[in-house]
Amino acid sequence: MTFKKIQVLLLAIFISSCSYGQPATNGTVKDYFGSDRTISEVDRFLQSKMDSLHIPGLSFALINNGDVVHHKTFGYADRESKKPVTSQTIFEAASLSKSVFAFFAMTYVEDGKLDLDKPLYEYLPYPDIADDDRYKKITARMVLSHRSGFPNWRFNEPDGKLKIYFEPGTDYKYSGEGYQYLAKVLREIENTDWEGLENIFQQKIGSPLNLEHTVFLQTPFTRANKAIPYDENGQRLTPSMNNREFGAAYSIHTEAADFSKWMIAVMNKEILAEESYSELFKRHSKLPNNERDVYYTLGFTSPEIPGTETNIYMHNGNNPGFTCMYLLDIEKDWGFALFTNSEFGQDLGNELGDYLIPEPK
Repeated sequence: MTFKKIQVLLLAIFISSCSYGQPATNGTVKDYFGSDRTISEVDRFLQSKMDSLHIPGLSFALINNGDVVHHKTFGYADRESKKPVTSQTIFEAASLSKSVFAFFAMTYVEDGKLDLDKPLYEYLPYPDIADDDRYKKITARMVLSHRSGFPNWRFNEPDGKLKIYFEPGTDYKYSGEGYQYLAKVLREIENTDWEGLENIFQQKIGSPLNLEHTVFLQTPFTRANKAIPYDENGQRLTPSMNNREFGAAYSIHTEAADFSKWMIAVMNKEILAEESYSELFKRHSKLPNNERDVYYTLGFTSPEIPGTETNIYMHNGNNPGFTCMYLLDIEKDWGFALFTNSEFGQDLGNELGDYLIPEPK
C-alpha cells in the first residue's frame, strides 16, 4: 500500500525560502529510508505539485536526526496582493491541535490533576448531554482516542444537538466534541477561563519549547501574519477564526518551523515522563474499513507502512481553506510538517509522503 492510499484511508476519519536549525550537509537531505535527496530536488517536487494542485502558498519543514535540515516557504499568503509566504506566515493547523492538546493533557495526568480513566463528569458535569446517563462513563482516555461515542461536531447533526452513538469505550468515532469537553474539564480544574488555559499551555509547553507563535488562542501577531485561505475553487475566503475558545480539536495557529520544535521534543521525549509517552503512543482504536492496520492512540494516528517499524505517528488537519499534516518517527528522529492555505494540501501531503517514504524495492 502506498503512503497516498494510507492517507486516503485516514481522510475517511475525518515563493521565498529560509534555512532553519542544522543546515543540510552538502545540499542534501535524507528521505525516510536514509537515501539522499538534494534540496533542490525536494524543492522542485514541492513546487511542481503545488503548481499542479493550484495551491497558493505553503510552509514545509523536514527533520533529519532530530534537527530541521530544511525549511522552505513557497507562494503567496495573499495571492491577490502578491504577499509571499515567509517564515513569519501563520496557518491554521486545524486537527493537528489534537496531538498537541493530548500532549498538554498528559501534563495534568503527571501533576495528579487528571486521571485518564476517571469519568469526566466527576470533574465537570455536562448539561449539554445530561439527558443521556451514558455520558457519565466517558473518560479522558476515551475522548483522546475517539471512543466517547460523541459525533465530530453537533452542528453537523440533523437536529444540531449533542448525542451519544454507542456505549462509551466500545467503539471508535472521530469526535472534536469529545476533545472540547476535555478542554472544558481542564479549564474547570484550573478554575480559569479560556485565556487562562492558553497561558497555562504556554507556561507548560510553549515557553519551554520556545514555540514563538504556536497558540490555541490567536495573538496580535498571528492575526497580522495569518495567510488568506482559499477554497476548492481557488476563491479567496474571509479568515473566520477569531476564536475566543481554546479549541482543543481545531484552533492551533502555527507554521512549519515552529511546529517542528514540538515534533522534535516528542522525538526526544521532552517535557513528559517516559510513562506518559507510553500512554500517548498506546494504540487504543483500530480504524475501521482499512486495507492495512491504522490505529488511533491518544491524539495521534499510527499507520502501518510496509518496510517500517511501528514508530510512525502523524495527523492531518482540515479547516476551511487550510489543510496540513505532519509525520514523525520517534526512533528514526525523522519527520516533516506541511501547512497550506488551500483545500488541496492533503493531496500534496499524499504525494509528498509517497516521495519521501517510497515503497521498499
